[in-house]
Amino acid sequence: MPQQEQQQQQQQQTSFIQQALQEYKEGIGIFQEKIPHIARRYNAFTEACFKSGELQAKEKQRMALALSVYAQDEYCIIYHTKGCLDEGCTEKEIMEILGVTAAFGGGAAMSQAVTLVREAVQELSTDNQMKQ
Repeated sequence: MPQQEQQQQQQQQTSFIQQALQEYKEGIGIFQEKIPHIARRYNAFTEACFKSGELQAKEKQRMALALSVYAQDEYCIIYHTKGCLDEGCTEKEIMEILGVTAAFGGGAAMSQAVTLVREAVQELSTDNQMKQ
């Protein structure tokens, strides 16, 4: 594939990943507006679940990514790929996570691993490097 086509494809993928993160953020905002009493409790619950305890936050993000891929939840796949990267996971660690997930989830999990997660890792790794 010529380099120009690869760059165009990457820009389209970039916009999809960023768009999905933005859509999720907007959706959570609407949820918080409509039913704030439930949203506050849900947010408090999930924040507590992802704080370091007996398991470190990095381990929890790893599990969340595996479960997201297994469940075929694209928004969570992107969100927890970002969470893994934010917690310091390497691309190789993420690929190992996905290998185990594919062992349980078969071809459906593998297809998410080699497409959506790979795209998210590429884009979000670049974003993280730019911020540093």
